[in-house]
Amino acid sequence: MSDKTFSYGGQAVLEGVMMRGRRLASVAVRRSDGSLALKHIPLPPSASAAWMRWPIVRGLVGLRSAFLVGKEALDFSATVTSEEHEEDLSPLVQWIILLVALTVGIGLFVVGPSLIANYFAQRGAPVLVREIIEGLINLTLVILYIYAISRLSDIQRVFGYHGAEHKVINAYEAGVPLTVEAVRPFSRIHPRCGTSFLVIAAIIGFVIFLAVSGLPLLPRIGARIVLIPLVAAVAFEVMRFAAAHYHRPWVSRLLMPALSTQYLTTREPDDAMLATAIAALLPVLAADGVPVNETLEAEQPLAQVVY
Repeated sequence: MSDKTFSYGGQAVLEGVMMRGRRLASVAVRRSDGSLALKHIPLPPSASAAWMRWPIVRGLVGLRSAFLVGKEALDFSATVTSEEHEEDLSPLVQWIILLVALTVGIGLFVVGPSLIANYFAQRGAPVLVREIIEGLINLTLVILYIYAISRLSDIQRVFGYHGAEHKVINAYEAGVPLTVEAVRPFSRIHPRCGTSFLVIAAIIGFVIFLAVSGLPLLPRIGARIVLIPLVAAVAFEVMRFAAAHYHRPWVSRLLMPALSTQYLTTREPDDAMLATAIAALLPVLAADGVPVNETLEAEQPLAQVVY
């Protein structure tokens, strides 16, 4: 049933799940009355272009696409779940908020650790020691950030849908029928999760940033900001390799610390969450010509497709 040549995946949104494939991304959002709202997002031809097989390049393009599609999916879910029907924020305001968040993120995860590590360097610490201190600070901040997010009460249902997304993908990759009963026993942990990506990126960043460790403080910070896309692309390749070889014991053991962070950002989903994740994946598989469960499609009579 599953297509082993392509890695399907997605993300949790507000009261729903987004899944994406070669040609289509599909968002399924559960309304308060129990019905489903679906949105289909056609993917550009570049998503299946030959050069998307090039290492690093595919990571840069893929991460950019994931961000843009993910933002559109989140916007759709926010619209569906808004009970007050408040006026949506303008695109300009949304981008301003995004830039502010990006600036804070760079300050927290790049500038902050560099300033703290530089304090030790000014007191005679060798360059390698300074870099190790900075890398440990950065990794600690990433883990603390994930932990802090996991403690927010308002996000617990999103984590349930995150777990549902993982279970459905795990079930699909195992080749079982996409029914709630068949999907339920599967793990809510998946080797291609974005949570694990953050941890891997922090470790990869430590290695890549060694290349500019000899620069003075301000040029070093600037160089690291410029290198962030490369760090993300290399982390993408590492995750891709690890997911493809996860069945090998040495790979699964190395990946275990990163995977363990998913216990903070996923929750055991209820059956409605599982059904929502399945409803998001089915149109994606159909668009790629992959056989799907016709009986399950018939179980979604309340779904409304919005283009």
